[in-house]
Amino acid sequence: MTEIEIGRGKRGRTAYGFDDIAIVPSRRTRDPEEVSVAWQIDAYRFEIPVLAAPMDSVVSPATAIEIGRLGGVGVLNLEGLWTRYEDPEPLLAEIAGLDDVEATRRMQEVYEAPVLPELVARRIAEVREAGVTVAAALSPQRTAQLWKAVVDAGVDLFVIRGTTVSAEHVSGRAEPLNLKQFIYELDVPVIVGGCATYQAALHLMRTGAAGVLVGFGGGASHTTRSVLGVAVPMASAVADVHAARRDYLDESGGRYVHVIADGGVGRSGDVSKAIACGADAVMIGSPLARATEAPGRGFHWGSEAHHAELPRGERVRVGTSGSLEEILCGPSRVSDGSMNFIGALRRAMATTGYSDVKEFQRVEVTVAR
Repeated sequence: MTEIEIGRGKRGRTAYGFDDIAIVPSRRTRDPEEVSVAWQIDAYRFEIPVLAAPMDSVVSPATAIEIGRLGGVGVLNLEGLWTRYEDPEPLLAEIAGLDDVEATRRMQEVYEAPVLPELVARRIAEVREAGVTVAAALSPQRTAQLWKAVVDAGVDLFVIRGTTVSAEHVSGRAEPLNLKQFIYELDVPVIVGGCATYQAALHLMRTGAAGVLVGFGGGASHTTRSVLGVAVPMASAVADVHAARRDYLDESGGRYVHVIADGGVGRSGDVSKAIACGADAVMIGSPLARATEAPGRGFHWGSEAHHAELPRGERVRVGTSGSLEEILCGPSRVSDGSMNFIGALRRAMATTGYSDVKEFQRVEVTVAR
């Protein structure tokens, strides 16, 4: 890997975001109707390669059900307002009505309420009763405390999601979560992340995770790069983790770990580029926060925005562009890539001649900056 000199004492590699690359057409094309965008993780098959990010502005039990009906999966945030309050709707409306100056402070106050295990079970049950696949997320810090309530409630996919998650967390204050032991003892497929490097991803794959989330600090509402100085351009991060998956496939004798791009996916073209770099699916937040059904009411924020000591995100106005169905499956009424994500993916695959998602990972890309 070519490195450039930053100064006499430091060198760094060049890395690329999705905006820096473009997909190259091939000699073959096909009809979009003949393209399959389905993917499968463990025993669960989904018709579209989209997971809705576990953020209160995006996923409620109702939107998780609707996204499931559309063929994707909505990941419940089990540390959000829906598991802290019986009825969070008044608080969601209040957050949407705050001015920018007081938003962070008020969100810190609202999220001080404890997570209630009985509400965790109830929210999972609401989605399960609708007959769609149930996915739910906890941070590594809460997983040891709440995992039993989550599994007992009948979750299908367990997501452990943080700004960055490692297989070797070191703590002098408390016994860290042993990911490998936890995943081994759990009879539920686990998706874990984020990570952004080859080595970190390889270590997470060795824990037995069914899927790895790629990315941190790149979301529309994150300020991680400004606050911590931590970020990795997503095209390079996905390609690095894709390489780790390839090597782990050989190392493990054929065990396939799914790569999920989590961050930097703001427009429909970013979905195509993420898969072209090696992702099996994408986890998206801000595009779905623009849905008329979204709990954020035209605003978007993540858990980093209300951190008690060091907020690394903000509540951002994203507006409203259409229904969940229009944003994911069309039809689109605009030409800016904010609607009909799956139609755009189908057409990109058809334009380059590929018939399914795994094939499309082999498409040629070029640096376009």
